[in-house]
Amino acid sequence: MVEIVKIDTGNKADVKRFIQVNVSLYKGCPYWVPPLPGDQEFYLDRRRNPFFEHSDADFFIAVKDGRDVGRIAVLENRRHNEHKHEHTAYWYFFDSIDDLEVSRALFQAAEDWARARGLNQMLGPKGFIPFDAFGVLIQGFDALPAMGGLYNYPYYDKLVTDMGYQRFVDITSWYMDAETMDVSPRIYELAEKVKKHRGITIKTFRSKNEIRQMANAIMQVYNDTFVNNWEYVPVTQSEMKAILDRMLPIVRPELIKLAMKGDEIIGFLFGFPNINEAIQQIGGRLWPFGFIKLLRALKTTRRIDLNGMGILPKHQGGGANAVLYAEMARTIKDNKFRFAELVQVEAGNEKMQAEVKALGAILYKIHRVYTKRLD
Repeated sequence: MVEIVKIDTGNKADVKRFIQVNVSLYKGCPYWVPPLPGDQEFYLDRRRNPFFEHSDADFFIAVKDGRDVGRIAVLENRRHNEHKHEHTAYWYFFDSIDDLEVSRALFQAAEDWARARGLNQMLGPKGFIPFDAFGVLIQGFDALPAMGGLYNYPYYDKLVTDMGYQRFVDITSWYMDAETMDVSPRIYELAEKVKKHRGITIKTFRSKNEIRQMANAIMQVYNDTFVNNWEYVPVTQSEMKAILDRMLPIVRPELIKLAMKGDEIIGFLFGFPNINEAIQQIGGRLWPFGFIKLLRALKTTRRIDLNGMGILPKHQGGGANAVLYAEMARTIKDNKFRFAELVQVEAGNEKMQAEVKALGAILYKIHRVYTKRLD
């Protein structure tokens, strides 16, 4: 018998209990990265998480034989539904032991919640604000996630599809070894020609404060670049601030690049040092010495995540992508990174898939987003 409990997000003990489900389930897993203090608490905080300014969510725990053995969050993102003209609920933070009775009870609770609000479709895993990772990992179980990425056991796909969920979209991640990365000299030559003839320059930041000052302009370009993507929802000012507050601590300014045409931002390349090994080593605990170890890892890690690359639609074509690919290769080599992960490239984007493969990248992770129509 499985009991489903809706937690009280205003109760610290309940919030801790929800987070602990994930911690207990993955304790001892060599590829799981523990959350840092405050990371998951942020999502459940209805005062701090800007998602709750316009939308709603609830959080459920599954209890079996007196033990907390699963969890799920279900979201009504009203901005998504207004923008897409849909009646969709997201699900997120799904975790479960390998037990169909548990997973069925969790999804049933989430679906009942959605139906009660007049929603007719489920989509997930999909999070609260832009830059939240999405998808269930279905390939690449023997590798650490990218920063902020999602990791799960191989049996999750079985639990999800058992409830009638089907593939909505697959998201690929690619592994690049700096020593074997094969960037053709033609890419560099084309990039230089494009920059010269189209007046494109690359801006590199020197400080986090400089990034913050340009945040509005950067986010506007990000919005405009991905406006036709399935996951796109316009970013609010509060969400942008939350994204900055969460990302800046792990940013190295020199890894954030903008493609400029005069004073106009026309493209971007976001690189983040991957310090997940260090987070594992400190067990997610910042004190007394964890914080110092993380600061050191930010400077010394040899892994970089490339999570965000794009050119404004009106500037695409004519070799503009070559400018970013050349800059990506320079960023990896100039900063002495040994490994790079190009994070979450949509499988249906055949052009970018081919371009990444041509650089010598190896496909090594696939995350799947699922959908289900509700009766």
